[in-house]
Amino acid sequence: MGEFLAMGGYGVYVWSAVGLGIATIVYNLVSARIRMRTALENAALNAARFRNRPNSYRVDNGNDS
Repeated sequence: MGEFLAMGGYGVYVWSAVGLGIATIVYNLVSARIRMRTALENAALNAARFRNRPNSYRVDNGNDS
């Protein structure tokens, strides 16, 4: 087992590269999840604002009578 972990003298390089790769993947997953949660919260807030705003605009249907 020790020989496998040593990787013929390149173990430090190999395992640090593997660790860095795994850390990068985990960071990307966590970051994407946080950004998605924030985007969904912002969308919900915008939808609530849109529902609660008064209809202060005038619809012009072409009839001036």
